[in-house]
Formats: sequence, C-alpha cells, structure tokens
Amino acid sequence: MLDERKAAILSAVVGEYIETAQPVGSSAVRKTAHIDVSAATIRNEMASLESDGYLWQPHTSAGRVPTEKGYRHFVDKLGEVTLGSAKSETVSSFFRHMEGQIEGRLEQTAGLLSDLTKYTAVVVDLGASARHIKSVQVVPLSSTHLLVVVVDSTGEVYRYGHDLDEELSAEDAETLQGMLRGALDDRRLDADLEGPATTNVPRLDDLAARLFAVVVGGHDDDRVYVNGTSNVAQSFEAVESVRQVLTILEQQLLVVKLISDVLDRGMQVAIGTETGVEPLEECSVVVSPYRVDGEVSGSIAVLGPTRMHYRESLAAVSMVSRQLEHRLNER
Repeated sequence: MLDERKAAILSAVVGEYIETAQPVGSSAVRKTAHIDVSAATIRNEMASLESDGYLWQPHTSAGRVPTEKGYRHFVDKLGEVTLGSAKSETVSSFFRHMEGQIEGRLEQTAGLLSDLTKYTAVVVDLGASARHIKSVQVVPLSSTHLLVVVVDSTGEVYRYGHDLDEELSAEDAETLQGMLRGALDDRRLDADLEGPATTNVPRLDDLAARLFAVVVGGHDDDRVYVNGTSNVAQSFEAVESVRQVLTILEQQLLVVKLISDVLDRGMQVAIGTETGVEPLEECSVVVSPYRVDGEVSGSIAVLGPTRMHYRESLAAVSMVSRQLEHRLNER
C-alpha cells in the first residue's frame, strides 16, 4: 500500500504521461499533484516509487514513466467513473435510434465505442446459441417445400428453407411445429437438448429430427465486430508493434478467447502482460459483458496502449454495455 503522498505523486505521473507520452519530471508533478512539498521531496518520493516498481526512468537525466504495476495501482484507485454529459447524450441518442437486425446493431455499437474512445473497439456476440428461443413456426410454402422461422430473445429472426421428399399436408405441418416448439421454446441452443418428442408417424419423426438439427446447427458461431483498427497506428510508434496488434485483431478466435479470459478472471481492465497475449504486452484492454434474459450473451471492449485514458475508456465501455443490454432486452 502507498501512503497518501506517494499515491498522489504516482497518480500525477500516470495522468501526465497519458497526456504527453513524455517522461514526467518533478516540476510537472508539483503542478498537478496538489501537494505542498518541495521539488526535492517529490524527487525523493519518485525515486522511492521507482525502487518499489511503480515507475521507471528511461535515462538518468529523464523523468519517470509508469510501469505496469503503476498503471494497475492507478486503475484500481479510480473509483466510480462517469462519462461526460455530451458523450452521454451521444450514447443515449444512438441507442434510442438504433434499428435493424442484431448483426447491424452490434457492428454499429463497435463504431460508436471507437468514436467515443478513439481506440479500437470490439464487440463479441456469443451467437444465437447463447440466447433463448421465443418462437418457432413451420410455414408450408408449397406441398414440397417448407420454411422454419425461429425468433430468439433479442427479436432476431432466422429462416431455414427445407425441400421435402414427399408432399406435406397442413395438418402435418402443424404437428411438426408443435414437435419443434416442444423441443426448442424458451430454451438455449447451447444447452443439452433432447430433441423433438416422437410420434407414431416415422416420416414426421425423421423430418422433425432433421429440422431440429438444422436449427441447432445454425446457431453455434461466435461473431466478432471490430472498428477503429486505424487507431492502432496512432497509438504505437513502433511499426512492429502496430503490425503485431493488427495481426491479433484479425484472428477472431484469439480475440474471443482474450476477452473471455479477462472476464473469467473477474477483471474489467487487463494491462500489458495481464492480457496473457505476448504481442499485446504494450496494450491494455477494457471489457464489459452484456446480458440477454439475465445470461451473458456477449461482451464489448476497447483495446489501446498501456498509456490509455483509463477513466474515459472505463466510463464509455460501462455506459455502452448498459445501454446495449437494455436495448437487446426490450420486447
């Protein structure tokens, strides 16, 4: 634990470095830390913080730069964060006017978050398998072709066409619909489902089983929406760092695992090596899940340099996550 003066000096160094990207000296700290001590005392305290691993000095005559440990202390002491009024209104207006299918809404959300933070934004949708089925309809389009329409808990509509080997009566179509509803209604597709109940009509039992497999098999993919990759180039000076980060963002499975791992560890912010991905050791990730029907349906995140505006990023991710969750749960 740091005493009050050391904590204030560390906070001042982190804040100044985030703004300037230049090593921070005692004179800059004295202007921003709001502590009534001499520059010599501040230098001594900064040297102590360096010994304790919170700061480091690039050159003997230079100021100090936060370490990963220093950023972690800074983030852990932020307390409650809120988005400014102008940006809050931008978020509220965005979600009031959001329309379209869920893919479009999530893609738009990634764009909003990137615009708010000026970092790369990621929205992960765990797929329709993570949501409850609210409606199943079997619609005969002709005597030899039918359409299965599935609506999930977000209002997303999925349609599956199916050609028949023999004619299907309206009564048979109604029976099939009842069988599928019994197996799917108000269930998650990633649950251990038993399949439709059988009847004494083998051809209907076989058709119901095939349709059930089509519906379940069409809902098992995670989707990742990334916006603001151009911000990566502005966040890192080294070309190799930019290349490595962009390569990670192109690997959908790795992005999903990264965000899931951070959340599984109970973290909202992962700094540097805490991401668990070596090429992202110069990066920080701010994440938040969103829920549909009380269950995690996906997550949103921003990725930027360790020299990230943490307060603003945390506030933006938190508000956007809450608003997205509210919108997706509207009926």
